[in-house]
Amino acid sequence: MDVASGNERGTTERVLTLLGLLQQRQVWTGPELADRLGVTPRTVRRDVERLRTLGYPVHASQGVGGGYQLGPGQNLPPLLFDDQEAIATAVSLLAGAGGAVAGADDAALRALTKLDQVLPTRLQHEVRALSGSVESFGGGRTPVDPEVLMTLARACRDEVEADFDYPSGNEVRRRRVEPYRLVASDRRWYLLAYDLERDDWRSFRVDRMTAASARTWRFTPRAAPDAATYVQEGVASRVYPHQARFLVHAPADTVRAQIPASAAVVRRRGSELCEVLSGAASLDFVLMHVLLLGHDFEVLDPPELARRCRALAERLLSAGGTIPPVPDIEES
Repeated sequence: MDVASGNERGTTERVLTLLGLLQQRQVWTGPELADRLGVTPRTVRRDVERLRTLGYPVHASQGVGGGYQLGPGQNLPPLLFDDQEAIATAVSLLAGAGGAVAGADDAALRALTKLDQVLPTRLQHEVRALSGSVESFGGGRTPVDPEVLMTLARACRDEVEADFDYPSGNEVRRRRVEPYRLVASDRRWYLLAYDLERDDWRSFRVDRMTAASARTWRFTPRAAPDAATYVQEGVASRVYPHQARFLVHAPADTVRAQIPASAAVVRRRGSELCEVLSGAASLDFVLMHVLLLGHDFEVLDPPELARRCRALAERLLSAGGTIPPVPDIEES
């Protein structure tokens, strides 16, 4: 049994080494691979077949310039990284997830979470040290601490409680939550979580968190709302003292291109109509934003907003009536 186990382990290590070689260079000849692996060309052929069985598209060609080549396939098979490649990948993902790379989204964080799960401890220290040297400038997403993102991502993945310090009014309070999803908007990262003290769903801005930690207490997942929809509605509407709904006479895709996702929720209502949900500190403010879209619209809610429409219309008509008419200029 020991000898068999040793042979199996040796074969596995050799096949993984072969995969690493195929990822390093475009084309290898059979004798070159046999020499690197210390085996015969026949063994190389068998190991290539093992890789193909695992889903790696290894192509073989004859003649001058021919050999074994790792090509693209229908599915993405597992990749092998050496230490330097793993560090470079992790640092890039940390920068992207933290907002330092323009256009990065939650895909970077998902990939980083997978890599973090298998990254050796000796490399984790180097990754953290290098990530501290990454800076950004200009607009884009509000930067967050990558360590906080990783802590929350692990807690979501492992379904364990998390806690963190979070501002509430004029004080900072410790919040204990069941974390479900991290959501990336066009400007910020948010955590959708079940607040155990308030016994309700909440969204939290990650850039406002401090001293975040994952606990060891596991929880049974509840029936959760759609994370992206819940967070967007909260950011665009629920956080404001006034909320409003409009029926806009324009396609949803057209209106979405005019309004940032953090400013309003746009819902499709047929091919030529859409509903816009937004909030603001005053009804006049949200009304002017919808007016400036340049489309016909109707007020759905609240009722007092319709009265504000009429009052604003009268004010605009009054302002326009004070402008003296421009005299006609006769052509000579």
